[in-house]
Amino acid sequence: MQTFKRLLSIAAKSTIPVLIYGESGSGKEIAARLLHKQSERREGPFVAVNCGALAKNLIENLLEGSKKGVYTGSLSDQKGLVRAADHGTLFLDEIGEMPIDLQSRLLRIIQEKAVLPIGESHSIPVDFRLICATHRDLKKQVQDGFFREDLFFRLHVFPMRIPSLRERKEDFRDLALEIWNEIKQSSLAPEYPDLELSLEELAILARFSWPGNVRQLKNVLQRYYLLKPYGESLQTILDQEVSSFSDVREIQKVRSNAPKWDHIMEALNKHGHNKSKAAAFLGVSRGCLCYQIKKHQVHCKSLEER
Repeated sequence: MQTFKRLLSIAAKSTIPVLIYGESGSGKEIAARLLHKQSERREGPFVAVNCGALAKNLIENLLEGSKKGVYTGSLSDQKGLVRAADHGTLFLDEIGEMPIDLQSRLLRIIQEKAVLPIGESHSIPVDFRLICATHRDLKKQVQDGFFREDLFFRLHVFPMRIPSLRERKEDFRDLALEIWNEIKQSSLAPEYPDLELSLEELAILARFSWPGNVRQLKNVLQRYYLLKPYGESLQTILDQEVSSFSDVREIQKVRSNAPKWDHIMEALNKHGHNKSKAAAFLGVSRGCLCYQIKKHQVHCKSLEER
């Protein structure tokens, strides 16, 4: 974590694009906001965009804006998210989720540092600092045809990886106490102002694997803060978390050991395209097999559209 904080501090002194890698819930947006606050653009806006939530039919208007009257009922110019970040920071969260047919538009915006609102005949310059984040391996996304190589090299200027919570041994206790104190100061449960975390409870928390990272830790501590006065044990809450995430870990396991496509086709043909029998033959779950089939279909479709 110290290495990541040092890199964050160095990056804040420049204006080059930063790409933050990290597992879901590890605090990538928090890191991006900290980078913005430490930069010379701290007085400017910080605009966060979840790329996975961008609707394809609205992407042009959302990113680049539109001119008054271009749509029925549009009574004023729309700035769009990119211009909203002018003289500040544009944070593109989960950049790996952006559909490949929308990536060319983003590439143009980054290259030209300008937007072309719908209905406008001339580009409008925009001065923004770009920070992106993803939990995906973008190099593999490029190899698999899901991410543009030219866009990758535009983003992969100053990459850094934020550690998962289970890797943060040196500051886990301080982080847990910081979150606990934030909960105490909030309006979550004002009738319990004196609740504290014991050394034993901190040790129990430190032994948990935290697949949901900082976000999961905060959820657990919020729940425990409410239930502790009623006799609920921390271990019971963590046991419930283990149950919730067992299926997720199994999915991650089978994905990491997924068979190659030619082996999948061989197994399907051998068993008359019976997915259950083919999955058993390959030594993976039926869900893993279905995921790989769907992934291959999406990949083929994206190649056809390129």
